[in-house]
Amino acid sequence: MTVRVAIAEQRDASYDIVIGRGLGGRLPALVQAACPAARYAVITDSHVATLCGERLVTALRDAKLHADLFQFPAGEWNKTRETWAALSDRLLAAQFGRDSAVLALGGGVVGDVAGFVAATYLRGVPYVQAPTTLLAMIDSSIGGKTGVDVPAGKNLLGAFHQPRLVVADLDLLATLPAPQLAAGVAEAVKHGAIADPDYFAFLEREHDAVTTRQPDALEQLVRRSVEIKAGVVAADERETGRRAILNFGHTVAHAVEATVKFAVLHGEAVAIGMAYEARLAEVLGIAAAGTADRIRKLLERYGLPRELPESATADGLLATMQLDKKARAGTVRFALPEAVGRMHADGSSWTVTAPEGVVRDVLAGR
Repeated sequence: MTVRVAIAEQRDASYDIVIGRGLGGRLPALVQAACPAARYAVITDSHVATLCGERLVTALRDAKLHADLFQFPAGEWNKTRETWAALSDRLLAAQFGRDSAVLALGGGVVGDVAGFVAATYLRGVPYVQAPTTLLAMIDSSIGGKTGVDVPAGKNLLGAFHQPRLVVADLDLLATLPAPQLAAGVAEAVKHGAIADPDYFAFLEREHDAVTTRQPDALEQLVRRSVEIKAGVVAADERETGRRAILNFGHTVAHAVEATVKFAVLHGEAVAIGMAYEARLAEVLGIAAAGTADRIRKLLERYGLPRELPESATADGLLATMQLDKKARAGTVRFALPEAVGRMHADGSSWTVTAPEGVVRDVLAGR
């Protein structure tokens, strides 16, 4: 199946997300059709390189495409300026020109780093996203956000750079470690919470089918999440309006990740963030009573964390939140639900401020 991301602000930036099984074998043809180039830089991490990176380069070469593999050490802690610089320097040393393209093969870290390389290399070259994790398939590979983390926080350096194509091969989910699958489901829960109560109910109802990786359930999950994310980003490419709803849970999540030095998976941090931000919404009188409890219960069913790590103190989290990309004039902003499936809008803004004391109390569990 194919979902079109029709970018309203730039029609020539629109692209397809192809979802299906056995797409690995079709990847060279799909890439060549959507993103023709003289040379392809396949960027991946050390883990994915062994699993399927080398095989993909061989397939590209068998299809008479000039491709080379560039890898960096796996792990969110390697999503840095130094990694971006090293990859860029290696492409320059290999004399990749402006007629080249990047193929990002991996999870969210790879997609963000490779996308940032593509956005900045020789002032920008095209790229394709080939996500290998559930979270990357339904969230991070869609929308053109690229970037790296810095000591001050997550994704604070980056660029908007839309891919030419996203290819989500569902076969890759069969061997995905259980914690990675659950981390991806966290983003699916977010999609239901912000935009589709029926989808949220599907995730409640089909828990067993999803966790045992029943093909129909996973296909429906990926398809609906992709449709939701694509619809939101297509109408607001650079997050000047409604796209901010995708940040539900992320103000707290990014602070947690930075505070614990990425000792938790991104999806796990998002789960924690949604649990606390939904509670904040109720305390502020924005969300209907019971909204936070329903979200927390679904996260618990999928084995996702709902409590802050011991090392993440309210003071430390609040200090980190001041550096969040959504902060304005020194105030922290949150995207908050009114109910499952409906987000709150404050006039023309989809985020709200909250008194520091209230946020502190919520983080402290008071």
